Amino acid sequence: MLTHSTRRWLAGLGVAGAFVAASASPAVAEEPSNEVFLYANNALLAAGGEAKSVTLLAFAEALPEEFTVTVGRGAVTDFASVTVADGADCKEAGPVIACTFKGAETIDYVLDLTVKAKDSAKVGQKGDINLTLAAKGRPSVTVMSTVEIGEGIDLKADDSLDVSGKPGSTVKAPLRVANVGDKPARNAVLLLSSMPSITPAQRYSNCSYLNEFGTTFARCEFKQEIAPGAVLQLDASHALKIGPDTWAPSTQYGAGLWFADGDWAEFLADSPFESDDWEKGTGEELTLVPAPTALARQLKQTDEDSSNNYTEIVATVTGNQRADAAATGAEVAGAVGKTVTTKVGFVNNGPAVINTYSPREMTTAAEITIPAGATVVTAPDECSPFVNGEEVGGFGEPGARVYLCQWYDNLRKGDAAVFEFGLRIDKLSGAAGSVHLLHFNLDGEGSTIADLDPKNDTAAFTIKGAAGGNGGGDGGSLPITGQSTGLLAGLGALLLAAGVGGYLVAKRRRTRFVA
Repeated sequence: MLTHSTRRWLAGLGVAGAFVAASASPAVAEEPSNEVFLYANNALLAAGGEAKSVTLLAFAEALPEEFTVTVGRGAVTDFASVTVADGADCKEAGPVIACTFKGAETIDYVLDLTVKAKDSAKVGQKGDINLTLAAKGRPSVTVMSTVEIGEGIDLKADDSLDVSGKPGSTVKAPLRVANVGDKPARNAVLLLSSMPSITPAQRYSNCSYLNEFGTTFARCEFKQEIAPGAVLQLDASHALKIGPDTWAPSTQYGAGLWFADGDWAEFLADSPFESDDWEKGTGEELTLVPAPTALARQLKQTDEDSSNNYTEIVATVTGNQRADAAATGAEVAGAVGKTVTTKVGFVNNGPAVINTYSPREMTTAAEITIPAGATVVTAPDECSPFVNGEEVGGFGEPGARVYLCQWYDNLRKGDAAVFEFGLRIDKLSGAAGSVHLLHFNLDGEGSTIADLDPKNDTAAFTIKGAAGGNGGGDGGSLPITGQSTGLLAGLGALLLAAGVGGYLVAKRRRTRFVA
C-alpha cells in the first residue's frame, strides 16, 4: 500500500506540471486568480483487503483565507468505509464529512482519506466520493474519486536479494514471487528500479525501460498465471550489469515491486510517467519459471502483510576503483564597475563515477571564495553562502564572500560540475579567491574521504590585473557538460522513498556538509 506522503507526492506531481505550465504567462500587474484546481486519486479495493488512501490536492495562486471541504461518501457506503486519516478539523453528519481549513496553513495538500472495503463488498461494485471545496465569495469546486471493488490477490516477494561482483561484471538476479492468496494472479507486473551503476543486462520484449530522476526503471508484464500456492522466479537469463566505472568497494541498491494488474494501472495513473516515456525492449521474452523447491518452501512460510510484494536488491561491488576530482578556477577580466559572468567548479578525472550520493563513495562539493575585488550579483541555484563550515543563507543568494556549491548529478570520467556566477568588478586589487574541493563519504556520519590526487583539489579564482593571493593550483579549463539536474534528483528521492526504488532516498536531497 502506498503511504499517505507517497500518494500525496505521486498524485500532486502529475498535475502540478500542467498547472504551472498553464499559469506561466508573462508577469502582469493584476490581482491573483481565484481559480482553484482540485485533484483526487481513485482507489481499487478488495473485500476484506487492506485500506488505501485517497488524497485531495488543491492548486491555486492563493487559497482562500478560510475554506471548507465537504466529503460526500453516500455513493460508496454500501461497500466501503471512508474516514479522515489525519488530524484535520472535521465533523461527520451521516454520509457527509465537513472539514474546515485555514488557507495560510495549507499548501497544495489538503486532506487524506482512508478507504477500506467492507467484508461484504462484491467484485464490480463502484461509486464516487465527491469532494467539494467552498469559500465565501468564491464559486465552489468539486472533484470525484472513484472507489471500485476488484478481485483480491496476495503476492509475496523475498525481502532482499544479495548479489556481488566487480565493476563491469554481470550478476544473476532471480527475483521470486509467490501467490499466497486463494485466487490466481493474472497479468502480474514487476517494476524494477536501480541506481545508475546497476542496470538490466538485457532488454526483454515484454518489458519497457525508462531513465529518469537519476534512476533506471524497468517494468515487465507477465501473461503467465500464478496459481494459488505457486512460487515462481525470473528465468535464468535475467541479470544486472555493474557499470565498469562503479566506485569500488561500494554497495549499490535497487528494488523489485510486484503489482496486480489493477494496482499497476492505479499506480501508473498517479505517477509522473507518461506511457510514451517508456522504451519497449526488443529482445527475447522474460518469463517466470518454478523456483527451486527449498527456496519456494522458505518463501511460502513468510508472513502475509501489505508490504510483502517488495524486494530490496543489494549489490556488493568488489575491487578497488576510486576517482580524482580536480578543481577548476578562473581568471575574471573586466573593467571596474562592469558585471561579468564566470564559470568555476570541478571535473572528474575518473576512473570511477562520483556524486552518486551513495554510502562509501565519494561525493564532492566546492567551497568557492570570491576574489576580494568583486561582488556576487547572481549566484547559482546549487550554491549557498558558507561561513565557518556552515551554510548560512539560501541557495542562489547573492552578496556572499564564500559559497558552498553542491552538485546533484552523477559525474563520470570527463564530466564537469559547472557553477556560473555574475560578478561586479569593484576594483582591480585585493586578495584572490579560490575553488577548494570538499570530499565526503555519506555513510551517515558525514566523514571525509580522499580522492586519488589531493594536490589538484584547490584552484585560483582571480581578477585579471589584481595581485595574487590564496589560490593554490593552476586549475584547468572547465569542460561544459550541461546543467545540474538537482530538481529532478530531488524528485527521485521521493519516488524511491515511495518504495519504487532502493536506497537512494539518502541521495536525492540537499545534503548538509560540515567542513
